[in-house]
Amino acid sequence: MTGEPNMPRTGGLSSPKEAASPRQQPNPNDNAGDPSNIRASRQMANIGVDLPGGLPYQPWLVPIVKQRTDNLAIDDPHIRCMPDNFLRAYGLPHLLKFVHTPNLLLILNEVNAGYRQVFTDGRPLPEDPNPSWQGYSSAKWSGDTLVIDTIGLRNDTWIDWNGSVLTEAAKVREQIRRPDFGHLEVQVTVDDPKAYTKPWTVMLNQRIVVDTDLIDEICLENEQSLQHLK
Repeated sequence: MTGEPNMPRTGGLSSPKEAASPRQQPNPNDNAGDPSNIRASRQMANIGVDLPGGLPYQPWLVPIVKQRTDNLAIDDPHIRCMPDNFLRAYGLPHLLKFVHTPNLLLILNEVNAGYRQVFTDGRPLPEDPNPSWQGYSSAKWSGDTLVIDTIGLRNDTWIDWNGSVLTEAAKVREQIRRPDFGHLEVQVTVDDPKAYTKPWTVMLNQRIVVDTDLIDEICLENEQSLQHLK
């Protein structure tokens, strides 16, 4: 999550504001003013690492995830320069930029100039959306929390290095709030009965990185991984 230098503006999810009483203890490793402190989330490899018992895979998905984990994700769309699903992008060490307007939230991903659009006017979700990498997202405010509902994802959409997936049956809800300057709490609930035996919820929190911006990071430029996978 990127921020602009020489703050301060108020309002929205991506602009700073003063917090009279932050609701979480500060993490000494999260220095919002240090652009060199950019790292991957511990959920990058396994998005369900904090869930007791792990992700509740359907039986058909268990051997697939095991194979993908054992072969070091040789078929991973990410290393084949395909787009990253938004859940996965939250955990990767590539910057996201939130551009918040009254009726539209744009999330820009520096990898392959990717983007996601979230309509923030509370419009109903389409009945039969065309499946895509990011799906179709509609949001509305509930107090200081932005609630985003997403459907219309492609089958076999990877959400971590282990090869956990979403399918076309998935319904994803994000509840995003900003407890203090520089942090977003992103609570994600996935309801995908085709891939999982029950809904599951994880926190994919984000922090601001100031005095920097997105870079051109085009995967196919100087890409050298695929030739080693043949």
